Amino acid sequence: MEVLRYAAFTSNPEGGNPAGVVLDASGADAAEMSAVASRVGYSETAFVEPRGQGHLNVRYFSPGTEVPFCGHATIATAVAHARLHGVGDLIFHTQAGTVPVSTSRATDGSVVATLVSVPPRTVSITEAQLGDLLQVLGWSASDLEPALPPRVAYAGAWHPVIAAAEESRLADLHYDMAELAELMDRHGWVTINMIRRESATVFHSRNAFPPGGVVEDPATGAAAAALGGYLRDLELIDLPATLTVLQGHHMGRPSIISVTVPDCRESGISVTGTAVPLPKATAAGEH
Repeated sequence: MEVLRYAAFTSNPEGGNPAGVVLDASGADAAEMSAVASRVGYSETAFVEPRGQGHLNVRYFSPGTEVPFCGHATIATAVAHARLHGVGDLIFHTQAGTVPVSTSRATDGSVVATLVSVPPRTVSITEAQLGDLLQVLGWSASDLEPALPPRVAYAGAWHPVIAAAEESRLADLHYDMAELAELMDRHGWVTINMIRRESATVFHSRNAFPPGGVVEDPATGAAAAALGGYLRDLELIDLPATLTVLQGHHMGRPSIISVTVPDCRESGISVTGTAVPLPKATAAGEH
């Protein structure tokens, strides 16, 4: 299988979130995909089985596990596909459901991709779950922003959303990976979406991702979509809304994620970004 390497949600190879992309993984089984993802070493690699007429079966593997949906690898895959086959509309068939994806050319010639998530959901987080999570992260209840209450949000994968009242709290990320991984596995969480609201439509985000074998994800499209659903469900934004999620800045890989939230509660959340090719040598674990 030929593995392409892209950084998503950036126009600079030094920014964004790297993803592996296999545009034709026909015939490969889960063990083969997992082995390739482990060798690539990125937080996710997407494996495509073309079905024809713009329909693609897509599976996502981190070095440690398979995830039902991955936003940044979806954007990377769509851009890679468009560079080879031309821009247009695609349908990704994922384990989380059907995800429409469109690509177009920007005025500078770059390819921009937009995915529409499966319908999002937001559920409560129990006091015990929140207490365990805050303890592992080293947060206290006083660190939380009261206007953005903790919840667990879904737009293809489950992400607790916890909001910091101060930038200093968001900037200080230290936790035990094994302990947090066990807690997340117990509850089926994919990343922990830690956010801070800068303005009505601008959010800073950090996503802890020990199930993927990394301390932190520099851009998490699935969590950004889930955040849009969370804000709509809790009536914390005026609708329709276009949000900007800034992620990766704390780890030196700045990313910009555009999130469009329609006013219809049954509608999926749109996530838009570009992606740029990376040289093979940048892959973790490869030389």
